[in-house]
Amino acid sequence: MISLANRMSSIEPFHVMDILAHARQLEAEGKNIVHMEVGEPDFVTLPEILEAGRIALAEGKTHYTPATGLAQLREAISAYYQREYDAKVPANRIVVTPGASGALQLALGVLVDPGDGVIMADPGYPCNRHMVSMFGGVVQPVNVTASSGFQLNLELVQAHWQANTRIVMLASPSNPTGTLVQQDELNRISHFVREQGGILIVDEIYHGLIYVDEYGSAVNAGEHIIIINSFSKYFGMTGWRVGWMVVPEQLLKPVDNLAQNIFLAAPTPSQYAALAALDPQLKPALDERRDIFRQRRDYLLTELRATGFQIPCEPRGAFYIYANCAEFTSDSLEFSRALLDQAGVAITPGIDFGGNNSTSYVRFAYTTGMEQLAMGVDAIRKFLSQQ
Repeated sequence: MISLANRMSSIEPFHVMDILAHARQLEAEGKNIVHMEVGEPDFVTLPEILEAGRIALAEGKTHYTPATGLAQLREAISAYYQREYDAKVPANRIVVTPGASGALQLALGVLVDPGDGVIMADPGYPCNRHMVSMFGGVVQPVNVTASSGFQLNLELVQAHWQANTRIVMLASPSNPTGTLVQQDELNRISHFVREQGGILIVDEIYHGLIYVDEYGSAVNAGEHIIIINSFSKYFGMTGWRVGWMVVPEQLLKPVDNLAQNIFLAAPTPSQYAALAALDPQLKPALDERRDIFRQRRDYLLTELRATGFQIPCEPRGAFYIYANCAEFTSDSLEFSRALLDQAGVAITPGIDFGGNNSTSYVRFAYTTGMEQLAMGVDAIRKFLSQQ
Protein backbone atom coordinates (compact mmCIF):
# COMPACT_ATOMS: atom_id res chain seq x y z
CA MET A 1 0.00 0.00 0.00
CA ILE A 2 1.20 3.50 -0.85
CA SER A 3 0.45 5.95 1.94
CA LEU A 4 -0.96 9.27 0.70
CA ALA A 5 -0.22 12.62 2.27
CA ASN A 6 -2.87 13.68 4.77
CA ARG A 7 -3.66 16.76 2.68
CA MET A 8 -5.22 14.55 0.02
CA SER A 9 -8.17 13.82 2.30
CA SER A 10 -9.42 17.37 1.71
CA ILE A 11 -8.80 17.43 -2.06
CA GLU A 12 -12.08 16.40 -3.64
CA PRO A 13 -12.51 15.45 -7.30
CA PHE A 14 -14.67 17.48 -9.65
CA HIS A 15 -17.92 15.59 -10.06
CA VAL A 16 -18.32 17.37 -13.39
CA MET A 17 -15.28 15.54 -14.72
CA ASP A 18 -17.11 12.24 -14.21
CA ILE A 19 -20.10 13.74 -15.99
CA LEU A 20 -17.87 14.91 -18.83
CA ALA A 21 -16.24 11.49 -19.14
CA HIS A 22 -19.64 9.82 -19.27
CA ALA A 23 -20.80 12.38 -21.85
CA ARG A 24 -17.81 11.53 -24.03
CA GLN A 25 -18.60 7.83 -23.69
CA LEU A 26 -22.19 8.44 -24.77
CA GLU A 27 -20.95 10.44 -27.76
CA ALA A 28 -18.65 7.57 -28.72
CA GLU A 29 -21.74 5.37 -28.73
CA GLY A 30 -23.33 7.69 -31.29
CA LYS A 31 -25.52 9.82 -29.01
CA ASN A 32 -25.76 13.59 -29.43
CA ILE A 33 -24.79 15.46 -26.26
CA VAL A 34 -25.32 19.15 -25.56
CA HIS A 35 -22.39 20.33 -23.45
CA MET A 36 -23.26 22.95 -20.85
CA GLU A 37 -20.85 21.66 -18.22
CA VAL A 38 -17.41 22.88 -19.31
CA GLY A 39 -16.17 26.33 -18.28
CA GLU A 40 -14.12 26.91 -21.40
CA PRO A 41 -14.84 29.24 -24.34
CA ASP A 42 -15.84 27.27 -27.42
CA PHE A 43 -14.12 29.76 -29.73
CA VAL A 44 -10.73 28.84 -31.17
CA THR A 45 -7.90 31.25 -30.34
CA LEU A 46 -7.88 34.19 -32.75
CA PRO A 47 -5.76 33.65 -35.91
CA GLU A 48 -3.45 36.57 -35.10
CA ILE A 49 -2.61 35.03 -31.74
CA LEU A 50 -2.07 31.60 -33.29
CA GLU A 51 0.27 33.14 -35.84
CA ALA A 52 2.30 34.87 -33.14
CA GLY A 53 2.78 31.51 -31.42
CA ARG A 54 3.85 29.88 -34.70
CA ILE A 55 6.32 32.68 -35.40
CA ALA A 56 7.81 32.33 -31.92
CA LEU A 57 8.36 28.62 -32.52
CA ALA A 58 9.78 29.19 -36.01
CA GLU A 59 12.23 31.74 -34.63
CA GLY A 60 13.42 29.34 -31.96
CA LYS A 61 11.94 31.25 -29.02
CA THR A 62 11.80 28.13 -26.92
CA HIS A 63 14.21 28.94 -24.09
CA TYR A 64 13.38 29.95 -20.54
CA THR A 65 12.22 33.47 -19.84
CA PRO A 66 12.74 35.18 -16.47
CA ALA A 67 10.53 33.63 -13.81
CA THR A 68 8.43 36.80 -13.73
CA GLY A 69 7.83 36.65 -17.50
CA LEU A 70 8.92 38.40 -20.67
CA ALA A 71 9.67 42.03 -19.99
CA GLN A 72 7.72 43.17 -23.05
CA LEU A 73 4.68 41.13 -22.01
CA ARG A 74 4.72 42.67 -18.54
CA GLU A 75 4.93 46.11 -20.14
CA ALA A 76 2.02 45.25 -22.44
CA ILE A 77 -0.12 44.14 -19.48
CA SER A 78 0.73 47.41 -17.73
CA ALA A 79 -0.45 49.31 -20.82
CA TYR A 80 -3.60 47.18 -20.87
CA TYR A 81 -4.52 48.34 -17.35
CA GLN A 82 -3.97 51.93 -18.43
CA ARG A 83 -6.25 51.50 -21.47
CA GLU A 84 -9.00 49.48 -19.85
CA TYR A 85 -9.16 50.89 -16.33
CA ASP A 86 -7.23 54.16 -16.47
CA ALA A 87 -4.95 52.64 -13.84
CA LYS A 88 -1.19 52.99 -13.58
CA VAL A 89 0.26 49.60 -12.73
CA PRO A 90 4.06 49.51 -13.05
CA ALA A 91 5.29 46.57 -15.09
CA ASN A 92 7.60 45.50 -12.26
CA ARG A 93 4.50 44.64 -10.15
CA ILE A 94 3.21 42.25 -12.82
CA VAL A 95 4.23 38.58 -12.80
CA VAL A 96 3.42 36.29 -15.73
CA THR A 97 2.41 32.79 -14.61
CA PRO A 98 1.44 29.35 -15.99
CA GLY A 99 -2.27 30.15 -15.98
CA ALA A 100 -4.26 31.75 -13.18
CA SER A 101 -3.77 28.58 -11.14
CA GLY A 102 -0.03 29.22 -11.17
CA ALA A 103 -0.66 32.74 -9.93
CA LEU A 104 -2.81 31.49 -7.05
CA GLN A 105 -0.16 28.94 -6.08
CA LEU A 106 2.41 31.71 -5.85
CA ALA A 107 0.13 34.01 -3.88
CA LEU A 108 -0.79 31.35 -1.34
CA GLY A 109 2.73 29.94 -1.23
CA VAL A 110 4.29 33.23 -0.13
CA LEU A 111 1.52 34.12 2.33
CA VAL A 112 -0.05 31.06 3.94
CA ASP A 113 1.43 29.19 6.87
CA PRO A 114 -0.24 26.08 8.31
CA GLY A 115 -3.24 27.17 10.32
CA ASP A 116 -3.72 30.52 8.58
CA GLY A 117 -7.33 31.22 7.71
CA VAL A 118 -8.60 32.19 4.26
CA ILE A 119 -12.10 33.62 3.95
CA MET A 120 -13.92 32.85 0.69
CA ALA A 121 -17.48 32.70 -0.60
CA ASP A 122 -19.44 29.47 -0.77
CA PRO A 123 -20.44 28.72 -3.54
CA GLY A 124 -17.11 29.32 -5.22
CA TYR A 125 -14.51 27.86 -7.54
CA PRO A 126 -13.43 24.58 -5.86
CA CYS A 127 -9.72 24.82 -6.70
CA ASN A 128 -9.44 27.85 -4.43
CA ARG A 129 -10.29 25.92 -1.29
CA HIS A 130 -8.24 22.93 -2.36
CA MET A 131 -5.16 25.05 -2.96
CA VAL A 132 -5.52 26.66 0.45
CA SER A 133 -5.61 23.18 1.98
CA MET A 134 -2.57 22.15 -0.04
CA PHE A 135 -0.52 24.85 1.69
CA GLY A 136 -1.84 23.91 5.13
CA GLY A 137 -4.23 26.83 5.37
CA VAL A 138 -7.69 26.71 6.88
CA VAL A 139 -10.60 27.44 4.56
CA GLN A 140 -13.13 29.76 6.23
CA PRO A 141 -16.16 29.50 3.94
CA VAL A 142 -18.91 32.07 4.11
CA ASN A 143 -22.36 31.02 2.95
CA VAL A 144 -23.46 33.68 0.47
CA THR A 145 -26.96 33.99 -0.94
CA ALA A 146 -28.87 35.94 -3.54
CA SER A 147 -29.34 38.74 -0.99
CA SER A 148 -25.65 39.65 -1.36
CA GLY A 149 -25.49 38.70 -5.03
CA PHE A 150 -23.73 35.45 -4.04
CA GLN A 151 -20.72 37.61 -3.14
CA LEU A 152 -18.90 38.60 0.02
CA ASN A 153 -19.53 42.09 1.34
CA LEU A 154 -17.97 44.07 4.16
CA GLU A 155 -20.53 42.95 6.74
CA LEU A 156 -19.97 39.28 5.94
CA VAL A 157 -16.18 39.65 6.03
CA GLN A 158 -16.34 41.45 9.37
CA ALA A 159 -18.69 38.84 10.83
CA HIS A 160 -16.47 35.92 9.77
CA TRP A 161 -13.04 37.41 10.48
CA GLN A 162 -11.22 35.23 13.01
CA ALA A 163 -8.02 35.52 15.00
CA ASN A 164 -6.18 33.32 12.51
CA THR A 165 -7.61 34.93 9.35
CA ARG A 166 -4.86 36.02 7.00
CA ILE A 167 -6.48 36.36 3.57
CA VAL A 168 -9.83 37.23 2.02
CA MET A 169 -10.44 35.92 -1.49
CA LEU A 170 -12.95 37.47 -3.89
CA ALA A 171 -13.87 36.53 -7.45
CA SER A 172 -15.51 39.14 -9.65
CA PRO A 173 -17.13 37.93 -11.87
CA SER A 174 -17.44 34.69 -10.00
CA ASN A 175 -17.63 31.07 -10.94
CA PRO A 176 -20.32 29.62 -10.70
CA THR A 177 -22.68 32.61 -10.37
CA GLY A 178 -21.31 35.21 -12.80
CA THR A 179 -22.01 37.99 -10.29
CA LEU A 180 -19.81 41.02 -9.54
CA VAL A 181 -18.47 42.83 -6.49
CA GLN A 182 -19.20 46.53 -6.93
CA GLN A 183 -16.23 48.87 -6.81
CA ASP A 184 -17.36 50.70 -3.67
CA GLU A 185 -17.87 47.40 -1.84
CA LEU A 186 -14.48 46.21 -3.02
CA ASN A 187 -12.93 49.38 -1.61
CA ARG A 188 -14.66 48.87 1.74
CA ILE A 189 -13.53 45.26 2.03
CA SER A 190 -10.00 46.17 1.02
CA HIS A 191 -9.80 48.89 3.65
CA PHE A 192 -11.05 46.58 6.40
CA VAL A 193 -8.72 43.71 5.48
CA ARG A 194 -5.74 46.04 5.45
CA GLU A 195 -6.69 47.43 8.86
CA GLN A 196 -6.68 43.86 10.22
CA GLY A 197 -3.19 43.23 8.86
CA GLY A 198 -4.48 40.79 6.25
CA ILE A 199 -4.33 40.79 2.48
CA LEU A 200 -6.99 40.68 -0.21
CA ILE A 201 -6.71 38.41 -3.27
CA VAL A 202 -9.07 39.23 -6.12
CA ASP A 203 -9.71 36.82 -8.99
CA GLU A 204 -10.49 38.78 -12.16
CA ILE A 205 -10.03 36.02 -14.73
CA TYR A 206 -13.43 36.71 -16.32
CA HIS A 207 -12.77 40.40 -16.79
CA GLY A 208 -13.49 41.35 -20.37
CA LEU A 209 -16.49 39.00 -20.30
CA ILE A 210 -18.66 41.46 -18.39
CA TYR A 211 -22.08 42.51 -19.63
CA VAL A 212 -22.55 45.84 -17.86
CA ASP A 213 -21.06 49.12 -19.01
CA GLU A 214 -19.57 50.33 -15.75
CA TYR A 215 -17.24 48.14 -13.75
CA GLY A 216 -13.84 48.57 -12.21
CA SER A 217 -10.82 46.52 -11.33
CA ALA A 218 -9.22 45.89 -7.97
CA VAL A 219 -6.16 47.72 -9.28
CA ASN A 220 -8.13 50.88 -8.54
CA ALA A 221 -8.57 49.88 -4.89
CA GLY A 222 -4.92 50.18 -3.88
CA GLU A 223 -1.44 48.74 -4.32
CA HIS A 224 -1.70 46.34 -1.38
CA ILE A 225 -4.01 43.87 -3.17
CA ILE A 226 -3.04 40.76 -5.13
CA ILE A 227 -4.94 40.53 -8.42
CA ILE A 228 -5.08 37.36 -10.48
CA ASN A 229 -5.99 37.29 -14.15
CA SER A 230 -5.58 35.06 -17.16
CA PHE A 231 -5.47 34.94 -20.94
CA SER A 232 -7.78 31.89 -20.84
CA LYS A 233 -11.30 33.30 -20.84
CA TYR A 234 -11.69 36.68 -22.58
CA PHE A 235 -8.68 36.08 -24.83
CA GLY A 236 -9.72 32.48 -25.57
CA MET A 237 -6.34 30.91 -24.75
CA THR A 238 -7.16 28.18 -22.22
CA GLY A 239 -4.67 25.60 -23.50
CA TRP A 240 -1.81 28.08 -23.83
CA ARG A 241 -1.53 28.26 -20.02
CA VAL A 242 -0.68 31.92 -19.49
CA GLY A 243 -1.93 34.05 -16.63
CA TRP A 244 -0.64 36.93 -14.59
CA MET A 245 -0.79 38.50 -11.18
CA VAL A 246 -0.38 42.02 -9.87
CA VAL A 247 1.42 42.02 -6.54
CA PRO A 248 2.42 44.60 -3.96
CA GLU A 249 6.01 45.60 -4.61
CA GLN A 250 7.28 44.12 -1.34
CA LEU A 251 6.02 40.68 -2.43
CA LEU A 252 7.70 40.72 -5.82
CA LYS A 253 10.99 39.19 -4.71
CA PRO A 254 9.39 36.38 -2.66
CA VAL A 255 7.06 35.59 -5.58
CA ASP A 256 10.02 35.57 -7.98
CA ASN A 257 11.95 33.22 -5.69
CA LEU A 258 9.04 30.83 -5.34
CA ALA A 259 8.29 30.83 -9.07
CA GLN A 260 11.90 29.88 -9.80
CA ASN A 261 11.50 26.85 -7.55
CA ILE A 262 8.00 25.69 -8.58
CA PHE A 263 7.82 26.07 -12.36
CA LEU A 264 10.39 28.70 -13.32
CA ALA A 265 8.22 30.44 -15.95
CA ALA A 266 5.16 30.25 -18.18
CA PRO A 267 5.67 28.56 -21.59
CA THR A 268 7.78 30.84 -23.77
CA PRO A 269 5.89 30.52 -27.09
CA SER A 270 2.66 31.07 -25.18
CA GLN A 271 4.00 34.30 -23.74
CA TYR A 272 4.71 35.62 -27.24
CA ALA A 273 1.19 34.62 -28.27
CA ALA A 274 -0.17 36.43 -25.22
CA LEU A 275 1.78 39.52 -26.23
CA ALA A 276 -0.07 39.49 -29.56
CA ALA A 277 -3.40 39.04 -27.75
CA LEU A 278 -2.92 42.42 -26.09
CA ASP A 279 -2.69 44.24 -29.41
CA PRO A 280 -5.47 46.88 -29.23
CA GLN A 281 -6.41 46.05 -32.84
CA LEU A 282 -7.74 42.67 -31.65
CA LYS A 283 -10.13 44.20 -29.14
CA PRO A 284 -13.10 44.48 -31.59
CA ALA A 285 -12.88 40.76 -32.42
CA LEU A 286 -12.61 39.81 -28.74
CA ASP A 287 -15.50 42.09 -27.81
CA GLU A 288 -17.59 40.55 -30.58
CA ARG A 289 -17.12 37.17 -28.92
CA ARG A 290 -18.13 38.70 -25.58
CA ASP A 291 -21.32 40.01 -27.21
CA ILE A 292 -22.09 36.51 -28.50
CA PHE A 293 -21.79 35.21 -24.94
CA ARG A 294 -24.16 37.97 -23.82
CA GLN A 295 -26.73 36.88 -26.43
CA ARG A 296 -26.44 33.29 -25.25
CA ARG A 297 -26.86 34.38 -21.63
CA ASP A 298 -30.01 36.35 -22.43
CA TYR A 299 -31.53 33.43 -24.33
CA LEU A 300 -30.68 30.76 -21.77
CA LEU A 301 -31.69 32.91 -18.81
CA THR A 302 -35.17 33.45 -20.27
CA GLU A 303 -35.64 29.82 -21.27
CA LEU A 304 -34.46 28.31 -17.99
CA ARG A 305 -36.71 30.58 -15.98
CA ALA A 306 -39.61 29.62 -18.22
CA THR A 307 -39.02 25.93 -17.45
CA GLY A 308 -39.19 26.54 -13.70
CA PHE A 309 -35.58 27.05 -12.62
CA GLN A 310 -35.24 29.84 -10.06
CA ILE A 311 -32.43 32.27 -10.97
CA PRO A 312 -32.56 35.14 -8.47
CA CYS A 313 -29.32 36.79 -9.57
CA GLU A 314 -28.79 37.62 -13.22
CA PRO A 315 -25.18 36.84 -14.16
CA ARG A 316 -23.36 40.03 -15.09
CA GLY A 317 -20.19 38.39 -16.36
CA ALA A 318 -18.39 35.10 -17.13
CA PHE A 319 -20.46 32.48 -18.98
CA TYR A 320 -22.42 30.67 -16.28
CA ILE A 321 -25.93 30.57 -14.90
CA TYR A 322 -26.31 29.26 -11.35
CA ALA A 323 -29.86 27.94 -11.13
CA ASN A 324 -31.92 26.64 -8.24
CA CYS A 325 -33.33 23.24 -9.17
CA ALA A 326 -35.11 22.55 -5.85
CA GLU A 327 -38.48 22.40 -7.61
CA PHE A 328 -37.29 19.32 -9.46
CA THR A 329 -34.87 17.55 -7.13
CA SER A 330 -33.19 17.45 -3.73
CA ASP A 331 -29.99 15.99 -5.19
CA SER A 332 -28.21 18.11 -7.82
CA LEU A 333 -25.71 15.35 -8.61
CA GLU A 334 -28.34 12.72 -9.33
CA PHE A 335 -30.35 15.30 -11.26
CA SER A 336 -27.31 16.10 -13.42
CA ARG A 337 -26.64 12.42 -14.05
CA ALA A 338 -30.24 11.74 -15.00
CA LEU A 339 -30.37 14.76 -17.29
CA LEU A 340 -27.32 13.47 -19.13
CA ASP A 341 -28.50 9.86 -19.40
CA GLN A 342 -32.12 10.59 -20.29
CA ALA A 343 -31.93 13.92 -22.14
CA GLY A 344 -28.36 14.11 -23.43
CA VAL A 345 -27.61 17.41 -21.67
CA ALA A 346 -24.45 17.76 -19.57
CA ILE A 347 -24.44 20.31 -16.73
CA THR A 348 -22.50 20.77 -13.48
CA PRO A 349 -24.00 19.86 -10.07
CA GLY A 350 -23.84 22.52 -7.39
CA ILE A 351 -21.94 20.23 -5.03
CA ASP A 352 -18.78 20.96 -7.03
CA PHE A 353 -18.84 24.53 -5.69
CA GLY A 354 -19.15 23.97 -1.94
CA GLY A 355 -21.62 22.90 0.71
CA ASN A 356 -23.92 25.92 0.82
CA ASN A 357 -27.32 24.55 -0.26
CA SER A 358 -25.40 22.96 -3.10
CA THR A 359 -27.75 20.01 -3.58
CA SER A 360 -30.38 22.52 -4.74
CA TYR A 361 -28.29 24.20 -7.45
CA VAL A 362 -26.81 23.37 -10.84
CA ARG A 363 -24.57 25.38 -13.14
CA PHE A 364 -25.22 25.88 -16.83
CA ALA A 365 -22.29 27.04 -18.99
CA TYR A 366 -23.29 28.81 -22.21
CA THR A 367 -20.03 27.87 -23.89
CA THR A 368 -21.66 26.34 -26.93
CA GLY A 369 -23.51 27.77 -29.92
CA MET A 370 -27.11 28.96 -29.99
CA GLU A 371 -28.28 25.98 -32.02
CA GLN A 372 -26.92 23.59 -29.42
CA LEU A 373 -28.34 25.69 -26.57
CA ALA A 374 -31.79 25.56 -28.20
CA MET A 375 -31.52 21.78 -28.56
CA GLY A 376 -30.49 21.56 -24.92
CA VAL A 377 -33.42 23.68 -23.75
CA ASP A 378 -35.87 21.53 -25.70
CA ALA A 379 -34.36 18.37 -24.23
CA ILE A 380 -34.50 19.79 -20.69
CA ARG A 381 -38.14 20.78 -21.14
CA LYS A 382 -39.05 17.27 -22.31
CA PHE A 383 -37.04 15.69 -19.50
CA LEU A 384 -38.82 17.75 -16.84
CA SER A 385 -42.24 17.03 -18.31
CA GLN A 386 -41.61 13.30 -17.87
CA GLN A 387 -40.55 13.47 -14.24
